[in-house]
Amino acid sequence: MKKWVKRLLISFGILAGLLLAANFGLNFWLKTQLPEYIKNNTDYKVSYKSLDVDLSTGNILATGISVNSKDPQNTGVIGIQGTVDTLKVSRFGIYDAIFNKTISSSDVLLAKPNLNIILAKPADQKTGKKRNPVSFENIRINEGKLTVFKHTKQKFLSVQQLDLVVENLQMTEGSAEDKLPVAFDRYSIKGQNFFFRPADVYAVTISSIKTTDGQMAVENFKLIPLLSFAQFKRFYPQKTQLFECTIPKMEFKDVVLNKNKVSLSDADFQTPVFTVYNTGVKTAQKEKKKSDFEVHLENIKFRNAVVQINKADGSRHLSAGNLNLNINQLAFNKETAEQVIPVGYKDFTFSGKDIMYTDHQNIAIGSVALKPTSGEIRDLSLTPGVQASGKTTMDLKSNHIAFNINKLEFINKKLNLDVKDILVENANGTINAGENKQKKSTNPGILQSAIIRKVSLKNSNLIYDKGKEPLAFHDLNATVNGIEIGPKANSKELSFTIKDYFLTTRNFAYKTRFYNISLGLLKLNKNKIQINNFAMKPLVSRNQFIKMIPVERDLYDLKAGQVTAEGDWDLFSDHKFINASHVVIQSADANIFRSKIPKDDPKIKPLYSKLLRSIKIPMNINTLDLKNSVLVYEEDTPESMGPGKLTFSNFTMNVKNLNSAKAKGKSTKVDINIHCSFMNLSPLSVNWGFDVADQHDAFTISGKTSNLPANGINPFIRPYLHVTATAGTIQEMLFNFKGNPAGLHGTFNLKHKDLKIAVLNKNNHEKKGFLTAVANVFLKSNSGNYPESVMVENVERDPTKSFFNLFWKGIEQGLKKTLIGKNVEKTEQKVKNAVSSVKEMKQSVKGIKEEIKQKKNASQPQEEKKEKKGFLNGIFKKKDNAEEK
Repeated sequence: MKKWVKRLLISFGILAGLLLAANFGLNFWLKTQLPEYIKNNTDYKVSYKSLDVDLSTGNILATGISVNSKDPQNTGVIGIQGTVDTLKVSRFGIYDAIFNKTISSSDVLLAKPNLNIILAKPADQKTGKKRNPVSFENIRINEGKLTVFKHTKQKFLSVQQLDLVVENLQMTEGSAEDKLPVAFDRYSIKGQNFFFRPADVYAVTISSIKTTDGQMAVENFKLIPLLSFAQFKRFYPQKTQLFECTIPKMEFKDVVLNKNKVSLSDADFQTPVFTVYNTGVKTAQKEKKKSDFEVHLENIKFRNAVVQINKADGSRHLSAGNLNLNINQLAFNKETAEQVIPVGYKDFTFSGKDIMYTDHQNIAIGSVALKPTSGEIRDLSLTPGVQASGKTTMDLKSNHIAFNINKLEFINKKLNLDVKDILVENANGTINAGENKQKKSTNPGILQSAIIRKVSLKNSNLIYDKGKEPLAFHDLNATVNGIEIGPKANSKELSFTIKDYFLTTRNFAYKTRFYNISLGLLKLNKNKIQINNFAMKPLVSRNQFIKMIPVERDLYDLKAGQVTAEGDWDLFSDHKFINASHVVIQSADANIFRSKIPKDDPKIKPLYSKLLRSIKIPMNINTLDLKNSVLVYEEDTPESMGPGKLTFSNFTMNVKNLNSAKAKGKSTKVDINIHCSFMNLSPLSVNWGFDVADQHDAFTISGKTSNLPANGINPFIRPYLHVTATAGTIQEMLFNFKGNPAGLHGTFNLKHKDLKIAVLNKNNHEKKGFLTAVANVFLKSNSGNYPESVMVENVERDPTKSFFNLFWKGIEQGLKKTLIGKNVEKTEQKVKNAVSSVKEMKQSVKGIKEEIKQKKNASQPQEEKKEKKGFLNGIFKKKDNAEEK
């Protein structure tokens, strides 16, 4: 053997001997001197039955260990008191424990530990002073009983019958005090009677927990408030909510707690019950601090969950039962925290039953099912709440609502939505409009754009009631296609457009203060309207109407067999317009009543061209036809006995180019042609025209009637003028007027024959013979075959009266000039003088009669008793009666 080899072997032998001696000496020293050393150099007192230390590996095996804090009142270090049956430590850092006063090990086994641990007081953030760290990479506990207290001696954590295996365990004072006392990567745990008190308000209890093949099962998890709701509001007046939770069973696996990250998978929460108590406190919004905390949950299930949220007064705000929620890949991190929805997910399903929400609008849902791309609600019920005064409320039900979503995403915290379709079936009830006017907001909120490709409402009966004026839709079916909401150019507001729509409803009804408006059938789409059996019936009598209105006003009684319209119109977007090619009104029956008993309405009445010009949107109706209709106008005055009546039967009207002068490049002239039977006796035709764009509101109106028996107009003139035509014929009447808001002028021509009139008394019963004779003296009873036209001039318009009042004044002047003469004023004065002379003669006769009666009473009182009538008295009486006839 070579000399150097021999020397090397001798050296190894000596070294091995030294190591053996050192190891034996160290073990002897540890067995005899370690407890005293720990007592003198640490904050603990330790004793044990046996202790074996391998200096080369750092492995330690000890049995019968007892440990206690030297100073239990010292909150600067972790306090420990208890026993450990067996302690096995692998790769213990002996050098660090002796010289750096830190405890570290790769593996630790505690068999049957029974320990009470008091956490050290949190480190002073200002001084930055650190506690003695404890680091165990892997730890195993068998049949342990642990109780952890805060430095205030308040119980923080406890567990019994604990079997625990943890890999890469990390204990830091910050986590122990503020969030979690431990963090780890992998685990296996089994234990009973867990208790955890993270704060002064709540405690968490678990009856048992165990792990099998990586699957953790937890039974009877409870989050328990340690204060009553009244105490909570008293001691925490700024807090907004108090929580309570019970989960009989939950399972999950692959739990990882790593610093600021929590992750797990396949979590299953069975029959949880969540209760939230709202205090009613509104806290000011504070700027959210950015958090590095992360949560990753692979698959989460909530089965048969129950949720209840209470108001501050203890009443129920929200409740839901049989809730089921499945979420795949739920994540919370820095990126998601910045979004509108602070969590991300890959997919989810949600379902629930018996959902109740109570506020100014109560909501009840029989069942609901939701996915990211679809949803379905059944048995929805909306009812007004107890605090609904002044707010819009709904009292309706729907047995089915469904929708499908193509896309829902947030870009720069703005919602972009694409809905495939929405279906609402069998919606029945009432919508009551609120009295409070809501301020129109120009802020679009989180909505960036929305497309709703189809909305369908089927088999519904709805009433919209605003100000006790209900609007009723029966058997309502509606479809709206292509709803688009998007940003306006150079504006914060959103635009709104509809591509197409279709609506049908039967027995439509709308009730106002004075009328009930009804439609037998309404069909409506973007290009066609059909209305059957239109009616607008008064709800009050004429006498009631007169008493209810402060000034003159028309009372309408309208009917129409059918109204149709064809064309193109948009009444929903920002660019509204009406462009109808043809509107037809069939079989209309209109009765218009006006009483002169109320005061005159002082408001200025614009002409029809100005009214059309005031329409704010472009409107153009190429042709409007009114066919086979009847128009009746009735008017009474305080002096009239019953209303005067004008009747226009077999009424047809053709209107060309009815417009609002808002469409560029289109003609604004309106032509109206009317043909009817006047008073059911003679044909009447009228041509009327004006230009809507003409700011001077000039118009022309001309017409013709023929073969009208004079007594045919008695229903109008008899009660109004106390005059009746007794004979004669109006063979032809022509008029041609031009005018503007100031008045009208033109020509009038009347061809008549054998015209006679009678002047009636105020009761319209008896003829006044003398006045009748005087009137007929001045009346031209025959016009001849070729009468001359008379000029209608200087007819001034009362701006508070309608267009037809001005038109009637023109007819009236033409009649006067034709029947009385061109010097109408002089003739009228002659008639008035004759009437005055007759009245004076009657007064003289009455005076003579009174004088004779007085003389007879003085000379023949007895004879007066015998005879009731004298000779002269009979004559004068007879004469007087004759004059009054």
